[in-house]
Formats: sequence, C-alpha cells, structure tokens
Amino acid sequence: MRVTEQKIIAPDLPAEVTWLNARPASIDTLLSQGPVLVEFWDFARVNSLRTLPYMEEWHRRYAPLGATLLALHSPGYTFSADEEVVAAAVERLGVARPVLLDPAFIAWRDYGNKGWPARYLWSKGGELRYFHYGEGDYEDCELALQEALAEYGVERDSLPAPMPPLREGDAPGAEFPAQTADIALPPERERLTLTGGWNESADWLEAVEAGATARANCSAAGAYAVVSGKGIDQPGPLRLQIEGGGATFTAERAGVRLHGFQFTPSE
Repeated sequence: MRVTEQKIIAPDLPAEVTWLNARPASIDTLLSQGPVLVEFWDFARVNSLRTLPYMEEWHRRYAPLGATLLALHSPGYTFSADEEVVAAAVERLGVARPVLLDPAFIAWRDYGNKGWPARYLWSKGGELRYFHYGEGDYEDCELALQEALAEYGVERDSLPAPMPPLREGDAPGAEFPAQTADIALPPERERLTLTGGWNESADWLEAVEAGATARANCSAAGAYAVVSGKGIDQPGPLRLQIEGGGATFTAERAGVRLHGFQFTPSE
C-alpha cells in the first residue's frame, strides 16, 4: 500500500542485536545513500519462504544502485529463536541480505508490526513510502522501490521491468479462495485429530511413540507441518500426506515435535 497522506518516520535499528551476513550502518546513514526496504520474516513460516525469491532478486538488482534491503528475523516458534538454527537456515536458503536477529521482538515492537511477512519501504527524509502485510503485491512493491530510487537520482530508464510473477497467484489482481488458517499448537489442538501418545509444552506437541499421528481438516493447495526435535534432518522421522480434505502428519520416531500446520492457497 502506498503511503501518501501521513508522514511516518523510520525507527532506528536496535543497537544491542546480532546481525548475520553484515552489520549495516544506522538507518539515517542508509537513508542518506538510498531507499531502505525492510522485511519481517521467519524462515519457519511458509509464507515468508514464498516471498524470499522476490526479496533476494530485488537485493541483487537494486543494492548496486544504492538501495538497502534488510531481513528482520522475528521468530514465530521457540526453535526459530535459536541463533545457530537461524544462521544455518540463512546459509541453506541463500539469503544474501543483512539479517537482524530479533528474538526479543525489539524491532517488531518498534515498528508496531502485525505479522509475517511484512514489508516497509523508507525513502528520502526517512519517510514511509509503502508497506504490505502478507504475501503478494510484488509488482507494486518493486515499482515503489524503483520510484524511491528515482528520488535519489537513479534514471528510471535504466531500471529493469518488474519481476514476472513466480506463481499464478502472485499476479496483480489474482483472486483465489482463501486457504485454511494456520494451526498453532498447543492452543489449537482441538482442530486436530490425534492418535498415539503426545506430550504438550509451550508451543509444541511431542510424539512419545513412533507412529503417532495428527490430522487437520483443510482446504489448500499445500500443507506444511512445522517440526523440530532431535534428528529431524535425518531420513525417516516424519511423514505428511494430503488426501480426503485433510493433512495427516505421522511421527516415525519418538521425540519429534509438531508446532503446527501451515497451508497455501489453491491456485
């Protein structure tokens, strides 16, 4: 969404935080050189992963022209607050932008942010030019970034055409039925049908025996189980099947933790 009627000034970047890839200068210094596009994300949320190719391509295209693209990682799960886990994910996913680790949600509160992913574009004078919550609106975001670069003297004719949509649902004006809402555990365990033994803690259900299952009714193109626990990166700890209007997660060994389900729209 373009911001035209309010003057909203960029908050400072938190001082006592950890950065991955690079530690940028102050927000004022960055904005003296070019626009700044900030994204709140979490590597464990599928909608953040679906925006990732756009953000990384914009970084490749526009950082050489003076723009700064920052990835502010505010964790949605206990395991995605672990610095080593996030660092490994950043390397695995090929994230090249500076990544701020925000486990205490300091930047999140400074922005008054409301969810993942979220994008904020700041330009000359430190003013907010554009913001968007959730997936989508990629073309308008890139055009807003190009307009912000033009404020710093970049020739519009030298800029590329916006990225083509990577998915049918990313195209401007595309409309699809809403997918089933995400399931967060344990508060929403009533949305699941459980078999076998499960333990419960702060934000997960843990399988106490191999073969324990959790089934969620859903309407979606894809379903994703958010899991953690020892050995999940090894073959055989879990299985996820979508059939008959539902998604069934099976823990193939004890100790696997299920944090919830996420769904993508039917395109």
